[in-house]
Amino acid sequence: MSAGRARQWWIFASLQGYRASWIRPDAIAGLTVWAVLVPEALAYATIAGVAPVVGLYASVPALVLYAAAGSSRHLMVGPMSGTAVLSAAIVAPVAGADGGRFLSLTAALAIVTGVAGLLAGLCRLGFIAAFISEPVLKGFIVGLALTIIAGQVPKLLGVGKSDGGFFAQAWGILSRLGDAEWRTLLIGGCSLVVLLVLRRWLPLVPGALVVVVLGIVAVSVLSLDEHGVAIVGHIDAGMPTLGLPDGLAWRDFYELAGPAFGVLLIGFAQGLGAAKTFAERDGYEVDANRELVGLGAANLASGLGSGMVVNGSLSKTAVNGEAGARTQLSGLVAAALTVLTLLFLTGMFEKLPESTLAAVVIAAVVELVDFAALRRLYGVWSRRLGGIYGVAARPDFLAALVALFGVLVFGALPGLVMGIVVSMALLVYRSARPHVARLGALDGEWVDVERHPQARVSERIVVARVESGLFFANADTVRKAIAAMCGDDTRIVVLDAKSTPTVDVTAMSMLTTVHENLARRGIAFRIARNIGQVRDVVDAVGGGSFEVFTTVNEAVAWPRTDPER
Repeated sequence: MSAGRARQWWIFASLQGYRASWIRPDAIAGLTVWAVLVPEALAYATIAGVAPVVGLYASVPALVLYAAAGSSRHLMVGPMSGTAVLSAAIVAPVAGADGGRFLSLTAALAIVTGVAGLLAGLCRLGFIAAFISEPVLKGFIVGLALTIIAGQVPKLLGVGKSDGGFFAQAWGILSRLGDAEWRTLLIGGCSLVVLLVLRRWLPLVPGALVVVVLGIVAVSVLSLDEHGVAIVGHIDAGMPTLGLPDGLAWRDFYELAGPAFGVLLIGFAQGLGAAKTFAERDGYEVDANRELVGLGAANLASGLGSGMVVNGSLSKTAVNGEAGARTQLSGLVAAALTVLTLLFLTGMFEKLPESTLAAVVIAAVVELVDFAALRRLYGVWSRRLGGIYGVAARPDFLAALVALFGVLVFGALPGLVMGIVVSMALLVYRSARPHVARLGALDGEWVDVERHPQARVSERIVVARVESGLFFANADTVRKAIAAMCGDDTRIVVLDAKSTPTVDVTAMSMLTTVHENLARRGIAFRIARNIGQVRDVVDAVGGGSFEVFTTVNEAVAWPRTDPER
């Protein structure tokens, strides 16, 4: 570290070097985030299956602890739809119909997720987010969004919700359309229309807060709660109880450990993506390991404060950034305003229609149903790729589709695991079946003859290129492909290793076998343009067995030129 550079603060790093001129934009951004946070937190808590106020309980400590421990200047942390539905899916089978136990287990899940995040961050496991590919995450999020919408539509219609997964709930909605309560549908439908209109034409207006206020006014003035419109009902004013949740044994925490890692993985991947987006925009770096610590601290504090699982929010982070936030002071301002809401404004939300909350949720997640992105993934294909890899020629689309339908059919966590497993399996499958191209001469270069039919090919010389690393899983495939290229007139086989970044001992043994088999047929086997790790392994394991050349032209020369070993 240079002498002129100050040591970075361990806590509240974004406030280091704070300037007085930043107070106004941070305060305005905090107020703007609060206007979005309050109605969304109330709504997302209902997705998790707990009272709406739990979303506010979770927001305050999450914002403060992330500001203290995280590395992003802009990321806003709080309840989110994806992790909320995961929380409900994890807790519901364990808690059953016991509402008190459901609430305690929801807080316990946040605590275990927080501990897992802290441990992962301290062990520098920030790279784990890379194991969820963007297509898998996209399919997972689309599936979650559809599941959430299916769960909220009955509240919008004023009908009972069916048990079961997405398809059972969708069928339940269709079969009960005739039972819709018209007042509930009217207020929910109007709320949804207002939200979508404001988002389209007045994006700077906090639409969620507007419809919440309008819904409360409508119920209060027209006494709609006395005419069949369901409302949130009584909310206890004041701050939550601090400490471990009641009525649980240590075994309950232990049993939540496995699912908590799934929640952490999803929350971390989504939050890190949002943090990186704004870091790149404003020219600073985020530390993945510190992000894990920040997310862990936020969840631990949320759980100890009677809250629920939290993670970084792209939508609220976007609101924060567009409002001009410079540091995490904006998050602290939003947290302070949420405290004031809990102390003095909770009574106002008791008249909030549940159909309006459902509209807030639907409007928030409907943009996540991104079928256009799935179509783009499907379009990443060519006839040549199809010929090489068959059904695995669209690996990203297949992985996204498996994650999507896995969520719809089996649930959130199983769907996520299925998507990750399939993406890894397709990666291994494609790596085990690499394309081995036959090369020909064209304008002084060696090119794939399938792509360039005009390239010159000699029956005496076979030049092959493996478009992959060489390792145990594909060694036999490569061996067979090279053997199939050789004919009775072949005298030289050259392996162009420029596109082969790695090689392992099994592959080196295969190349030795190829060399020996070809030698018995009077065919010379040579390696050209081996680079990096390939050169190291060739020199260490098989350097004495092969003729190694710096260029393909040198390798194909006959008789042999002076090789570089």
